[in-house]
Amino acid sequence: MVKNTSYMFLTGPKTIKTVTQEEVSMEELGGAITHNSKSGVAHFTYNSDIEAIEGVKKLLAYLPSNNTEDPPVLISRDNSERREKKLKDIIPSQPNKPYDVKSIINLIVDDYNFMEVQPYFAQNIVIVFARMTGQTVGIVANQPQILAGALDINASDKAARFIRFCDCFNIPIITLVDVPGFLPGTAQEFGGIIRHGAKLLYAYAEAVVPKITIILRKAYGGAYCVMGPKHLRTDLNFALPTAEIAVMGAQGAINIIMKKEIAKNDNKEKFLKELTNNYIKEFQNPYKAAELGYIDEVIFPEDIRPRICQALMVLQNKRDYMPQKKHGNIPL
Repeated sequence: MVKNTSYMFLTGPKTIKTVTQEEVSMEELGGAITHNSKSGVAHFTYNSDIEAIEGVKKLLAYLPSNNTEDPPVLISRDNSERREKKLKDIIPSQPNKPYDVKSIINLIVDDYNFMEVQPYFAQNIVIVFARMTGQTVGIVANQPQILAGALDINASDKAARFIRFCDCFNIPIITLVDVPGFLPGTAQEFGGIIRHGAKLLYAYAEAVVPKITIILRKAYGGAYCVMGPKHLRTDLNFALPTAEIAVMGAQGAINIIMKKEIAKNDNKEKFLKELTNNYIKEFQNPYKAAELGYIDEVIFPEDIRPRICQALMVLQNKRDYMPQKKHGNIPL
């Protein structure tokens, strides 16, 4: 959609005013910004028709002509073994400190170039088309800068649709995980966050294209379960040494598990700290998950690009099929 010239709605401002008495302009109701940021109906917005046409060209360059073909592969001069030392400093050591996941995406893709889809909608999740070793990939990433990267209704729908689109057109899916959980609140619960979160889970489980997941930092609870884990038939799962894979944060878990013991202790603060540190050491790390087979390898941040490129080469002839049927039963 083009700003100030593109409009899209089912009932116009006059009809709305007549029926509901609401005053709203065409721009506020169905302009490019509204549909890109609020409703999610549109995926891209541009300042002019010429920019929009160029955007369409760029998008089509990532896609095959139809669903029976593979996406176009371009010869890339970017070294697939390129190790970016900058990646070591992007993810903060403090678990609650935000960072921009797009800076990680930019450093790991071919030629530091990608095309973001729906950049103004549900910004707590990022979806992009990019290339690695010259082939098209779709990247899904939690965005810690927005809502701490927590999943909500809109983010779940946004990611689920993108994953299904990639699966339709034979595009490998790469997932970068840093998710503290689902966004709490009555609005989310009453709006059906369970149903919408299930769409994301379904999309990952259904996809038969190569699937590669890297856990950057937090991977907590039910939100971890819907972000491309091994349990949803993901082919290769990696984790950084900073990864925290658990039901919830250490202190929250200890307060529940050891509630009675903490209440009886004379020095509650010291006892809680000891229990929390022991929990982190024993469970809240990628090595326990690797021991259980949920993680294939713990890697350093600078190895993200080489490992993904190697995985794509290994999986380029992957053939996976779902049971024969007309269609699945996605939880709409």
